[in-house]
Amino acid sequence: MNEYNFDVLIIGTGVAGLSSAAKLAESNLKIGIITREADPNVTNTYWAQGGIIYSSAGDESLIEDIIKASSNSCNIEAAKILTKRSGRILEEMLLEKAQTNFERDEGKLKFTREAAHSKERILYQGDFTGKAIQVSLLNYLKDKTRFPNVSILTRHTAIDLLTPIHHGVKIQQRYEENKVVGAYVYNQEMKQVVKVLAKNTILATGGIGAIYLHHSNSEGARGDGHAMAKRAGAQLIDMEFIQFHPTTFYNSSSHRRFLVSEAIRGEGGVLLNCNGERFMEKYHPDMELAPRDVVARAILEETIETRHECVYLDISHKDPDWIKNRFPTIYAHCLENGFDITLKPIPVVPAAHYTCGGVKTNLKGQTTIPNLFAVGEVACTGLHGANRLASTSLLEGLTFGYIAAEEILENITAEESYPSYMIKDWQDGTKHTDRALIHQDWLTLKHTMWNYVGLTRTSDRLGRANAMFHELLDEIGKFYKKCVLTDELIGIRNAVEVGHMVLQASRRNRESLGCFFRKS
Repeated sequence: MNEYNFDVLIIGTGVAGLSSAAKLAESNLKIGIITREADPNVTNTYWAQGGIIYSSAGDESLIEDIIKASSNSCNIEAAKILTKRSGRILEEMLLEKAQTNFERDEGKLKFTREAAHSKERILYQGDFTGKAIQVSLLNYLKDKTRFPNVSILTRHTAIDLLTPIHHGVKIQQRYEENKVVGAYVYNQEMKQVVKVLAKNTILATGGIGAIYLHHSNSEGARGDGHAMAKRAGAQLIDMEFIQFHPTTFYNSSSHRRFLVSEAIRGEGGVLLNCNGERFMEKYHPDMELAPRDVVARAILEETIETRHECVYLDISHKDPDWIKNRFPTIYAHCLENGFDITLKPIPVVPAAHYTCGGVKTNLKGQTTIPNLFAVGEVACTGLHGANRLASTSLLEGLTFGYIAAEEILENITAEESYPSYMIKDWQDGTKHTDRALIHQDWLTLKHTMWNYVGLTRTSDRLGRANAMFHELLDEIGKFYKKCVLTDELIGIRNAVEVGHMVLQASRRNRESLGCFFRKS
């Protein structure tokens, strides 16, 4: 069985994983970064449009805005760490090292404001800030003359985290401390499983939006990291808090919906119902700049009340050239789909966007299992509580990815590599997967999550979902054990397990808070 050995294994190539990698790469440690994608740029980071907060260490108003947006439910200590550390980390990693190209005016950085922020503090690059950060960080790491110790393995899908108590060759290993020593990884090109041993493993796999029928994420955001962590014995929290982005472009061509940035509302865009009436004043005094959960539910209520499939976001009152320069990606996408946003409003609907909960970590990125770290959207420090403040996601990934790397660098010399021969080789199934069955399972999952575990949840809907999941979990569990591995099979197994986590967390919590809303 083929195998790799690294000092640190990083699973995921978004801003959080790349931030960890960039900090770790400065040492002589052997760093392995894996992604299931053929192109490591395919991440949720790449699709992030709005911007990234750049604030001073003493900006108390940022802490207050995070608390307010979270409905007073966030971990204040996490907000303090983000505020204290993030500015210098952004300067070092993005401005100095990766040299990310943000908007400037005569050389000075330009700032914008987004919903629920009390002032302008957000750096941006047009409406493709995530792409600018993703590409610059990845290019920085790809420089082999600078970082010969970094390996980026594409089309490698993590299957399970390696723990001696689960994967040891001897019964006595069950009595060892439960720690992570690497991962089983599926090489898609070779169609074989590789054993990857590592002193420390960092989960940076992103969120779970793709388990919903309508979402703004990459299709790879199916909860791989969440599911692997759960099976390894890590604690997950706040899984009911799924944030729905209020405005994604409405069409019927795909499950992944094109994000229409919150920055459009921040720059003066207004929401209209199908009758051309501005409606947000009925729902919140901040109108279009209300927190995302409020805006998303307001749009849903308007579509129900008017019996129309969408509402409309209008920025056409602004100067056409300004619109084209400020929002080039959104302008081009809408134009390709028959909407000139300089002349008429954009049809929009809510979609699953961000996972506020995840693998529980401390404020150094450490999970409840030794040698396993989690950073970015897969992790939960409690920073967002029940609802995320706009433009904190890129900053959270950058900041806590860096902090986790600091913690690893401080302690890794005390770690020893676990012997590969003490971990079982992978045993594959023999039956070939039936792609028609997997496709149908995905449709069942996506529709179940959207209709029953979506923006508005009730006891009856959650009960119906629970019955659906009993069958899905049973059937896919049997299927997984029998079949030869594929990336699709790994994905549907993880997605169903994660959907079940969201369901069970939703059934336990009867208190509407932030982005979680229960009618009964």
